[in-house]
Amino acid sequence: MQYRQIFPAIQKTLQELLHKYPTIGSIVADIVKDGGSALLVGGAVRDLLLAKPVKDSDIEVHGVPLERLDVIMQKYGSVSLVGKSFGVLRLHGLDVDWALPRVDAAGRKPTVVLDPYMSIAVACKRRDLTINAMAIDLTTFVLYDPYNGQRDLHDGILRPTDMQLFLEDPLRFFRVMQFIGRFAMVPSAELNQLCRTMDISGVSVERIEQEFSKMLLKSVYPAAGIRWIEHIGRLNDVLPELAATRAIPQNPAWHPEGDVFEHTMQAVDAAAIIAQSYESEYNKLLLLYAALCHDLGKVTTTHVIDGTIKSELHPQAGAVIARQMLKRITHTHDLIHTVYLLVQYHMEPGQFVRGGAKVPAYKLLARKLAPYTTLSMLADLALADVRGRNPKGSEPLMLESEDVRAFRTCAQRARVLECVEQSVLQGRDLLDLVPPGPRLGQLVRRAYEIQIEEGITNVDELKRRVLAE
Repeated sequence: MQYRQIFPAIQKTLQELLHKYPTIGSIVADIVKDGGSALLVGGAVRDLLLAKPVKDSDIEVHGVPLERLDVIMQKYGSVSLVGKSFGVLRLHGLDVDWALPRVDAAGRKPTVVLDPYMSIAVACKRRDLTINAMAIDLTTFVLYDPYNGQRDLHDGILRPTDMQLFLEDPLRFFRVMQFIGRFAMVPSAELNQLCRTMDISGVSVERIEQEFSKMLLKSVYPAAGIRWIEHIGRLNDVLPELAATRAIPQNPAWHPEGDVFEHTMQAVDAAAIIAQSYESEYNKLLLLYAALCHDLGKVTTTHVIDGTIKSELHPQAGAVIARQMLKRITHTHDLIHTVYLLVQYHMEPGQFVRGGAKVPAYKLLARKLAPYTTLSMLADLALADVRGRNPKGSEPLMLESEDVRAFRTCAQRARVLECVEQSVLQGRDLLDLVPPGPRLGQLVRRAYEIQIEEGITNVDELKRRVLAE
């Protein structure tokens, strides 16, 4: 067992955390009085050693049975048995999980055995990677590191804590994926070998979505996780639609970076950089998923015509494939449909500018995207597309696009960059003459087209025009 006093700066951070949440310190003190010990474990220790903010605090309690821990915590408020069979307690109003050491049997519904007297080394052994298999005593501030996780963290290596236990939880495959993206770390040879062959077919879409979200939201270069899946030969198992983009050629005049897969990876990383300014995590996910899917249609539409590589109508084809692929990652209908729209229209910014599109075209395009997304996000996707064309490396280019800038300017002048122009004529305005039904909807849509194309904003005039057609 390796143990050492943690760095003063980390100790200070922990002391500040305990000072900020005095209830934690009080519970820890009572645990110690009862003959036990309380250890900060898992990702919180990792993040402390990386000097990253600690968001999820997990405390493992040794030497105190679950029933006694429940009594101790009840002194400070209402306690929930978040997972009684897993030995996890939570005090209302305090975002901390208090757990006992446990042994998990293999399987989707494992039998769990709690053992409050388990050694720290054995308790840490069940954790997926060595960088997560460390613990800090919240009384002595001693770091327990039985599997050299701090060394691996320093060296940037992801290593399985125990190879057999790693295989028993297929979700760990996707955790490796997101750790590679988030921490820019390299898997060890034995970890790569485990992940090449492990069965991941039983992982639910909900769990896969959680790991993809963490990778996309928390990584500087999230494509690294996907590149790893491709590197170990599992991309066809996870995202076969994306795997099909490998070796699909592109016109080097527009895409000197290589095949569609390489372009897509660079575009995803470009989108992550662009989305750093977003306040909404949901919008960030939208942009990154759109970048991941935007050129899937090139697989079925790429042909050599008169000596030139062309992918005509690939946005329309790609939108359908994107919807199919995203169902492997998420059940969120609105997210899937929004990405569908962004992929379908991702070429429009450049085509609008080069074709000299007028104000009505911008207004109608904004309407097609609403209420799911905006021309502003479409412009961001177009910029990520342009930046994903680095022929000299894998990182995206940090350049601006005159076409995208002009598209934004025109959309802003049309007052539809972030919103849509509202319909002047509503269905209720026609109910005295037209009963509810398909024709009423058709008339309202036609009135909106006239409003946009001709700039007519008078309700009576619009009503007269559509009824006369």
